[in-house]
Amino acid sequence: LAEAGRIADLVVTSGGVSVGEADFVKRTLDAIGEVHFWKMAMKPGKPMAFGSIGRAFFFGLPGNPVATMATFMLFVRPALQRLSGGASQEALRLFASCLDDLRKEPGRTEFQRGILENERDGKLVVRSSGGQGSHMLASMARANCFIVLPRESAGIPAGDPVEVIPFAGLL
Repeated sequence: LAEAGRIADLVVTSGGVSVGEADFVKRTLDAIGEVHFWKMAMKPGKPMAFGSIGRAFFFGLPGNPVATMATFMLFVRPALQRLSGGASQEALRLFASCLDDLRKEPGRTEFQRGILENERDGKLVVRSSGGQGSHMLASMARANCFIVLPRESAGIPAGDPVEVIPFAGLL
């Protein structure tokens, strides 16, 4: 990691950023670089580290596949756009009527995977793409958007409007 920090503009790792016995990335970053923030109030993706090593920015992404994809799309991709001289574009956010009851624990913003569609009348609707565990790749493969459930929310009932972030443009 120290060598990468000397030769790269941006270093990205996946896994090892939590607090388990085998999670060495955050401790290594503390020792050879600087941690700007660690642990996000989001799901999936809570154990994400951001900092610097040498001249490089550093993103330590979670190890669970869906958490890795979510944090890459929401944080690393905009950073890459900016570092490559482009304008970092805010992800497109829309509102759609939710077709499912969605549950969550208050305290973290959740990015649940969903399927966004147009009804015949042009109205946007969204439904869950399946199980929401950060290890569940099938629901990510079926999804075409994130359904954003706010930090303070305990979920939403079917029929309520909900914010969505389409994957088009994030990948």
